[in-house]
Amino acid sequence: MSAPRNAALWVDTFIEAQAAELDAAQNTQLAYARDLMDFVAWSDGPGNVFSAVTKADVEAYLIHCEAQGLAASTRARRLSALKQLFRFAYEEGWRADNPAMQIKGPGKTKSLPQTLPPEAVEALLLAAEQTAKTAHDRARDTALMRLLYATGMRVSELVGLPVAAVRGNPNMVLVRGKGGRERMVPLSPDAREAVGHWLSIRDAREDTLRMEAGTPPSRFLFPSNGKLGHLTRNWFFTRIKRFALEAQLDPSQITPHTLRHAFATHLLAGGADLRVIQTLLGHADVSTTEIYTHVLDARLKDLVLHNHPLSSDAS
Repeated sequence: MSAPRNAALWVDTFIEAQAAELDAAQNTQLAYARDLMDFVAWSDGPGNVFSAVTKADVEAYLIHCEAQGLAASTRARRLSALKQLFRFAYEEGWRADNPAMQIKGPGKTKSLPQTLPPEAVEALLLAAEQTAKTAHDRARDTALMRLLYATGMRVSELVGLPVAAVRGNPNMVLVRGKGGRERMVPLSPDAREAVGHWLSIRDAREDTLRMEAGTPPSRFLFPSNGKLGHLTRNWFFTRIKRFALEAQLDPSQITPHTLRHAFATHLLAGGADLRVIQTLLGHADVSTTEIYTHVLDARLKDLVLHNHPLSSDAS
């Protein structure tokens, strides 16, 4: 196969291959495209940029990214995107080498994830039950938040959850995560109750729309009129900020992912096995899950410093 005639086609072909061969999630594909097209823009044009790129060019681009003040994690991700594109180009015979292969990326600093104490989570859950003006929206918001905290799902998994996954009041829900990997997550009694209540309201509205407008039933638990057919991550991100304000919490410290971190941290504090938490979160590697042990270590250290009678910080 001959090399595409311009940079945009290089990127499009690479992204399509990622989707077909690796079942890359849509968000992953979009991230690759953004990073690669940023390199194209830096290279001054959409011409056949990638065919002539050298190792020095890639290194110069990384220096440019650092000069812009981009975080080390962002620079590492952009280098990874370039490496994968050039590896694909080499395998397809578009290039005779991979100019990015031997470039070492910036070291990633592992920051501890933001989490919340149980009382703050309870305040958020209560705000979700009370904030919206209509019974429909209150039931939806309650189900979203109860599901999120009960399962530790990623926000994209939550908003895109098929309604079939919760039919029949199940004790376990099948979740399709990154890379198409599937896992089972248990539902707490209050989450099951919230989902059951939302289902009755959701189904009634779906029936009305079908009878009055001929609208086909949605396959999603949280349907919307948007292109995706379900609520978006951005919508829920904004919504949870509103709950934080209602709960008198700092909205800048709270995102849907904060509830995922709280789920894991609270389970670990309660004595759950790290491997179990890894399975529930859908982490491919347990090393990703191990960061929650550091969160607990930091909180225990803070507890001792503030409460031990021999500590200078103790009251």
